Formats: sequence, C-alpha cells, structure tokens
Amino acid sequence: MAERALFRLVATVSALLLTAIIALLFAGVVSRYVFHVPIIWSDELCSILFLWLAMLGASLATRQASHMRMTALVSMLGERWCSFFASLSLATGLAFLLLVLGPAYHYASEEAFVTSSALEVSNAWRASAIPLGVALMICFSLFRLIEIVKDKQAVAAIALVGLAVLVFWLFGSNLKGAGYINLVIFFVGVVSVAVFAGVPIAFAFALATFGYLALTTRVPMLTLVGRMDEGMSHLMLLAVPTFIFLGQLLEMTGMARAMIQCLASLLGHVRGGLSYVLVGAMYLVSGISGSKAADMAAIAPALFPEMIKRGAKPGELVALLSATGAQTETVPPSIVLITVGSVASVSIAALFTGGLLPALVLGIFLCVVVGYRYRKEDLSGVARASRKDVLKLSLVAAPAIALPFVIRAAVVEGVATATEVSTIGILYSIFVGLALYREFDWRRLGPMLVETVILSGAILLIIGAASAMAWALTQSGFSRELAEFMKGLPGGKNTFMVVSILAFIVLGSVLEGIPAIVLFGPLLFPIARALGIHEVHYAMVVVLSMGLGLFAPPFGVGYYSACAIGNVDPDKGIRPIWGYMLALLLGLVLVAVFPWLSIGFLKD
Repeated sequence: MAERALFRLVATVSALLLTAIIALLFAGVVSRYVFHVPIIWSDELCSILFLWLAMLGASLATRQASHMRMTALVSMLGERWCSFFASLSLATGLAFLLLVLGPAYHYASEEAFVTSSALEVSNAWRASAIPLGVALMICFSLFRLIEIVKDKQAVAAIALVGLAVLVFWLFGSNLKGAGYINLVIFFVGVVSVAVFAGVPIAFAFALATFGYLALTTRVPMLTLVGRMDEGMSHLMLLAVPTFIFLGQLLEMTGMARAMIQCLASLLGHVRGGLSYVLVGAMYLVSGISGSKAADMAAIAPALFPEMIKRGAKPGELVALLSATGAQTETVPPSIVLITVGSVASVSIAALFTGGLLPALVLGIFLCVVVGYRYRKEDLSGVARASRKDVLKLSLVAAPAIALPFVIRAAVVEGVATATEVSTIGILYSIFVGLALYREFDWRRLGPMLVETVILSGAILLIIGAASAMAWALTQSGFSRELAEFMKGLPGGKNTFMVVSILAFIVLGSVLEGIPAIVLFGPLLFPIARALGIHEVHYAMVVVLSMGLGLFAPPFGVGYYSACAIGNVDPDKGIRPIWGYMLALLLGLVLVAVFPWLSIGFLKD
C-alpha cells in the first residue's frame, strides 16, 4: 500500500513536470519567433525541471524494472536461476545507491552556495533532485527486494553482492599503484560481469566508476555525482522526453495507422508488398517518434495479421521488423542522434539532415532481399486497391506524412531549435488528432506522460553514468593512449573506420546504443576529426554500426524487443534475419565508403 501510494505521488509530480517542460519550451518558441522577445530565464528553469524529471523518472523506472539491461545470457540459464539473478541485479543497483547517497547529499549542499544568473535562486533547488532521486530509488529497490526474497537463491545473491563490496573495500588500498590494470579490473571486469549478469547497464557503469575513483584515486565522490549531473542535464537532452511523448501521440491519434494504410493501398498488391510497406512505414514513423520500441509497436499490430494471412512466417516478420529497427537508427529525430550531438558536440540540425539518406540506402538494400524472398508469393486472393481508395487514403494520411517535414522545416528555417521542435510536433499532433482524425483519448494522456517519464529516466540515468565513466577513463590517461594508438594504425582513416564499425557492432550488441555512444563518443570523435573524417559522416557510420549490433541476435536487445512486440518466439527469427543483416552490412559499407551520402545535403 505504501509503495503504491509513493509510486502514484512520484508519477503525478513527474507527469506535471513533463507538461511544464513542454509548455515552457513551446512558450519560448512563440515568444522568440512571434514576438521577438526571448524568455531569458527559460533555459535555467528548464534545467531545474529537467533534472528533477530525470531523477524522478529513474526512480519510477527502478520500481517498474524498466532500466535497460542485457538479459540474453541470463535467459539461457532457464527459470531455475531467475530468482538468483533478479536478486543479484537489484542488490547490485542498491549497493551503488547506498554508496552514492552520502556524496549526492553533499553535492547538493555544495551547490547551495551557487546562485543562478537569470533566476537568481540557489542551485540547491536544482541539485536536490539528485539525493532525493537516489533516496526514492533506494526505497523502490527495497520494496522490490522484499517481494522477491523468498528462497535461498535470492539470499545467496544478496550475500554475494555484499561480500564483493566488502572485499573491494578491504583490499582496495592495494590497487592504488596498479596503473592501467585498474581500468581492466573495474571497466572491463566489473562492468562485464555486471552487464552479463543482468544488472541494469546504468548501475553497472556507475558502480564500476565509483569503485575505480574511490579505491584507486584521491578524487572526491562529489566529482562522480557532478559528472553524472553534467551528463544527464545537458539541455540538448530535453528533446529525449518530448520526442518520446510525441511518439506516443503518434500512435494514440491514429496518425501511424493512417500512414500504414496509405502505403498498403499503394504497394499491397505486389509480391512482398506488405514487407515493403513495413520498411517504408518504419522509415516514416521513425521520422516522428524518437523511440524505436514505440515505432515497432505502432507498426507491427497494423501489418502482421494481414501478412500472416498471406502466408508469411512469424519468424520472417520479426526478422524484418528488427532489421528495419537497425536501418532507421539515423532517421531524425533519433534519440541516438540527439545523444551524439550532446556528447560529441556535433550540430543536431546537421545530424538530422545527414541521417535521412543513409537510412534510405539501407532500406533499399533490405527491399532487394524482400524482393528476392517474396518473388514467388501467391497473390491470387489479393485485390488491388482502386484509384479512388488510394486517393482517399492518401488524403487521410497527408497530415500525418507532413509531420516529419514540419519538424524538419521548423529546425532548418530557424523557427525552433532541435530541442524545441518536438513541442511544435506535439501541438500539431494534438490538433490533427482532435480536429481531423477525431481520435484523442484524454484518459490515456496521464499514463502516456508517466510512460514517457519512465523511459526518459532510464535513458538519462544511463547517459549520466556513462558520462561519469567516460570522464574517469579520460582522467586516467586512457583516452590519450587510445588516440595515439588509433592514429598510428596502418591505413590511416580507412583502418580507423573499419575498426570503428566492428567495435560499435560489438558495443551495440552488448551495451545497447546510447551507453556505447556516450561512453566512446567523446573518445573517438576527436580522433575522427584529427584524421580528417567529417563528424556527421562518422556519426552516421557509428550509429548504423551500433544499430546493427543492437538488433542482431543472439545478444542484441532490440531483436528481443521486436520478438516481444510481435509475440513471436525469438528462435524462429534467428535464421531469416541473417540475410537482412548482411544487406544492412553491405549498405553500411556503402555509407562508410561514400561520405557524400551523409554530408551531401549539408549547408556549408
């Protein structure tokens, strides 16, 4: 009862915070573009609200077990070990939270002496979100731990975590002179064990960084909290929750369904037609939503029943769905592109422009495979849509299809920044849903806001933890050594590009996209620039490589998300997906070899 009441309270406050951020961002656009009077304090207020949103969202994600994790290996061990690894995951996260609670409180206390320039209020109003968020995560972790600690396996897992923390604490003084060996112990050993054991990636990164800084350096733990704060508070990342919410509206207002029906009327009568529709729909929907899971969830239910009726195998369908998830990683407003812009100091507008053509190239390669596989499809029972029906469905879909172009035009023409433009999309979607499609369920708004906050909190906590870990690696001298090594590779930038592709395929498979980008982006992008590789071109290559790993079995989390959305056994999709993955790899090579595909439409 207490847990449920606490969850409802935090969820309500979080939903109100997100609503306030959306309203404030849109007010900033109107004030600046319409009245030519910018709101000078809006960025500071957004920064305060955003950190509170991130920490409360992370606490809700802890309660809902929504933090991103790798469960492929744990799942292979069977039901017998579920309780052990669930308890291990919770206890590991709880260990970090208990260790960081004190430094988080001291960090907020130190921030009380800082006064903001525009609002002229103490920065403690903002920084207090961190210790409170940590405290809430501890509460929700304890509630969950009490629920699952029912057998000897769970108790053994908790004892194992406690023993590991104790051993490191007792013998940590012996590590101070070990040099780069400590990087291997903490950032390879601890991270790998934790990630493969199913510990949320954010906590795996954060605990390893805490251990490294606390046991092998003299850096105060306030610095760790500060680096996490800096990583998750970047104003560019305001686009994460707003675009995720826009994706939710896309499904709720029927805009996604309208686009799919339009494409189906155009291509449904040709061999493999609905598979082409799937590829095209993912491309269009990815241009509106920022969440890949939301994209797949909007499309699969609308297409899969008819495709199965025509004889398609469920495994083939989830294989193509997963492949299109990888293909469309660079279609704006991709959350990964926004993250790249934040951590690597690359123009988000340039990334949005550069991401369209590479995704289209990979889509063409997928369509070639579709054409080959469905060349003998029986269409005897499929009727071609009449011109009247095609015209009608096209007119109905026009407002939905126009949304990506509205978003793009608003950024290019300077109406709104890449951070603010999502609010224009949100208002546009609400208007279309109410006035044109007449599909707008007001009762779903609250749950949608909460779901957005939970997903955003999970993403932002990972970004914060990975930012702190990347900073620790930089301070250790590793980034300098890595830069020298990569620059010295034979073959120059070509070898560097090949190594980057292989590395991000592996990283995408093991760590998911955002952690891989946040962790290695600050290290590798400066090397790419030094070698003469255009930053937007390099961004497209690494994001597509990461997507390839993320949506490929056996470890790619995106693949299992596609199977869950399609309600298909993952084993059925493993064989058919490799043809699509090969097509994506060939398309990726083409994008890597010809930079024009990424930068040809950029303004000088």
